[in-house]
Amino acid sequence: MDPFVAGVIGIGILIVLLFSGFPIGAAMALIGFAGFAFLIDLEAAYGLLKTVPYATFANYDLSVIPLFILMGAFAFKAGLSNDIFDAIYKWVGHFRGGIAQATIIACACFAAISGSSLATAATLGAVALPEMKKYKYDDSLATGAIAAGGSIGILIPPSVILIIYGIITEQSIGKLFLAGFIPGIMEALFYLFTIWYLTFFKPHRGPKGPRFSMRERMDSLKRTWEVLALFLVVIGGIYAGIFTPTEAAGVGAFGAFFFAVVRGRMNYTVFKDSLIQTCTTSGMLFLIIMGAMIFGYFLSVSQLPSNMATLVSEMSINRYAILVIILFITLLLGCVMDSMAIVLLTIPVFYPVIVQLGFDPIWFGILVVRVTEMGLITPPVGMNVFIIKGISGVPMKTIFRGVYPLLIADALQVAFLIMFPQIVMFLPSLMD
Repeated sequence: MDPFVAGVIGIGILIVLLFSGFPIGAAMALIGFAGFAFLIDLEAAYGLLKTVPYATFANYDLSVIPLFILMGAFAFKAGLSNDIFDAIYKWVGHFRGGIAQATIIACACFAAISGSSLATAATLGAVALPEMKKYKYDDSLATGAIAAGGSIGILIPPSVILIIYGIITEQSIGKLFLAGFIPGIMEALFYLFTIWYLTFFKPHRGPKGPRFSMRERMDSLKRTWEVLALFLVVIGGIYAGIFTPTEAAGVGAFGAFFFAVVRGRMNYTVFKDSLIQTCTTSGMLFLIIMGAMIFGYFLSVSQLPSNMATLVSEMSINRYAILVIILFITLLLGCVMDSMAIVLLTIPVFYPVIVQLGFDPIWFGILVVRVTEMGLITPPVGMNVFIIKGISGVPMKTIFRGVYPLLIADALQVAFLIMFPQIVMFLPSLMD
């Protein structure tokens, strides 16, 4: 059998396994092992199983993942997310749709110390939803804002998916972090405008909340400086060249732990739960990465990525048309697959094509993550929507109805990022 055909069949079988609920990492490892054995020989495939797991888990760069996850766990236990929402709520809650807007801003702020969309959606959903119900917000607007706001978690640094993209493509994680900052803020602004637009024409969907005094607003800010300090130390340290991303993650984890202790939120049970959560999540991610590495070896010997890159380079289609097709495929996969699986499945195939077309890998990485974010709130699977349904009990169709206007805002922002790549590349260019 032609190696290229074998590669295509392997990807097809992998997608079937993922749709059937097979664990992502195990599915990639299984197909990669079987495909490598088929194209080379069984002994060589066993050699992969001997070397890849150790090479993956012994990779120093991967230590950044559990450290950032631990930072987010400590920050959550310290109650930083509640204080963020409370402060923003007191400043903008009295506007029409203000509580929903406060949720979006709080999601963007918590994303700066979380790195996980699901964690951001779950955390802010538990805090913001009761307030919106209290003031009789439309269910679709309330839940849609939380689901969409939570998706910002994988774009604003630190982001686990950006870390994995950087490792797979051998790009600077520091530059990827800086590249995601402005688009993440821009995403939040697009959401805020959309909510304002929706409530301007239908005020009953987002009634005004209470107006707090200036003294109360200023007092609320006193409890949010820890979040700003963590973000500035972590991202500022990377930008200034003081820390590597791994060192910055360690400093951030210690800082979050310190704030939890100072606030009196840290005890043995909280510490143990944070470590267990970190180990569980990290173990799952490491297994997925290991499976992706094995699958990547299979794709390499099948010559699928290189053949696709050659095929694309010989086509007479405009390179931006090809980019849009790649992003559209990524979005479609996001409708039915987990965001991590999408990145690990598509990047080994699409990345050589993007390089062949002459696009900047950092810019492309932000576009992929941005479109993957859209998949988190796109039917029929939208993971953030499932999270919000579990918290709120609101029917899925109601949540998706609230998400649709925000998806339009997402599409407009992606178009801006494509037309004006300097939005993404401005901060990374300052590191050169």
